[in-house]
Amino acid sequence: MSVKALDGPSRQAVAARVRYYRELGIYDLYRREVSPQQANDGLAGGPIPEEMSFGRALVRQELAGEEPVPAAAETSDVGRPLPMLQDKPAALRGIREEIGDCTRCKLSRGRTNIVFGVGNPQARIMFVGEGPGADEDAQGEPFVGRAGQLLNNMIQAMGLRREDVYIANVVKCRPPENRTPERDECETCGPFLMRQIAVVRPEIVVALGATAAKFLLGASDSMANLRGHLYDFHPILPREAPERDPGYHPSKPTAGLPGTPAFSTKLVVTYHPAYLLRDPRQKKEAWLDLQRAMKHLGMALPQRNPEG
Repeated sequence: MSVKALDGPSRQAVAARVRYYRELGIYDLYRREVSPQQANDGLAGGPIPEEMSFGRALVRQELAGEEPVPAAAETSDVGRPLPMLQDKPAALRGIREEIGDCTRCKLSRGRTNIVFGVGNPQARIMFVGEGPGADEDAQGEPFVGRAGQLLNNMIQAMGLRREDVYIANVVKCRPPENRTPERDECETCGPFLMRQIAVVRPEIVVALGATAAKFLLGASDSMANLRGHLYDFHPILPREAPERDPGYHPSKPTAGLPGTPAFSTKLVVTYHPAYLLRDPRQKKEAWLDLQRAMKHLGMALPQRNPEG
């Protein structure tokens, strides 16, 4: 079969789309089988959402008759708009609107309120917990009960205010009797959390407790092994995210610069505040975890340990 190579403008258009998906946390793009007519037309049929796989690997977009575009492509699309997130509050509102009056999993049956997230959309640090408790379910805001008061103390010990950070949970509805969210519940609700992280783009995520840590890292291990590390973290987004999130619109790149890299951040794991209420002896260990996050952010470390 004769395959026509892409011309310069077509290559730039495809490269821009690859970067667009990388900005949204989508990294592996592969060419689907195309008809000879599609191949001769240069591009394989426009948008590519159904071919995407999601992972932490480098991008490989195979073009018809061309070499793959590497993850660190140096092509600059001068004059070709690249999507940039300009309005984070609007993007977060869009995610909340898409959740709607959710009945996607069984947690919806017993909830009072969906608990979406709260805080500064421009936050440098984001805290992610497990799920709402009774107080959170009643008020519709994460971490407002006793565990929330302790989290506030932890944030203050870092030299920050609650309104400086962003706080969310893996699941948005309270599990019955505050049980641990089940795997299918996390997998159903988790993509909304991933999109929140991708919108806020914190410089570091603090996973509060084993449920949040295991979900975000895709790992199954003990807290003893999960703690004590500074992880590279890439939020993995659902397929429909690129076209649905508001706030994404084109912005001309700076001439001569390479393409926008994929969004990634850092992550540390610490104990959930509810666990610290049950075992206050672990507060010292949690403080060490928070200091690790502060060190990454270049924050001054207080000389005393917080009592919480």
